[in-house]
Amino acid sequence: MSFLSADGDKLTADLRRIVSAATDRATSLQEVADLIKTTGSYRWVGLYDVDRAAGIVTNIVCSGPGPPEYPSFPITKGLTGAAISTRKTVNVGDVAADPRYLTAFGTTKSEIIVPVLDWARENVAGTIDVESERSNAFREEVQALLETCADVIRPLWRR
Repeated sequence: MSFLSADGDKLTADLRRIVSAATDRATSLQEVADLIKTTGSYRWVGLYDVDRAAGIVTNIVCSGPGPPEYPSFPITKGLTGAAISTRKTVNVGDVAADPRYLTAFGTTKSEIIVPVLDWARENVAGTIDVESERSNAFREEVQALLETCADVIRPLWRR
């Protein structure tokens, strides 16, 4: 899916509304996951907490055909582990060719993991995980928009 500028502007405005109205974190994050999934016409979107002290990544909410295959896993595993260690987005156009990929759905062709940085921008507090049934689904402009989304929703990780 290619986001038009107007779609991206509407998405970020809607995310800002969700964040500013947030009363219940899980409900707000579910709205975020649903909105990203719908706007991009993706099959699955998950939002995760990163607990560095425990060394675990845990799914908070997801939007799609079912829960993740790995609701919790070590912070060193998978594409998410790579995003956490580098503090950078991991964008894989062909997951079958990447040995780091943890299979969640057999029909996933591409996946992007966008880190949500803490307030000091030193550590990853959470991640946005988006999966598509299409190869190379996350072009440069889509990645940039999802990185903006991570910035907008960062207040939902304040603890």
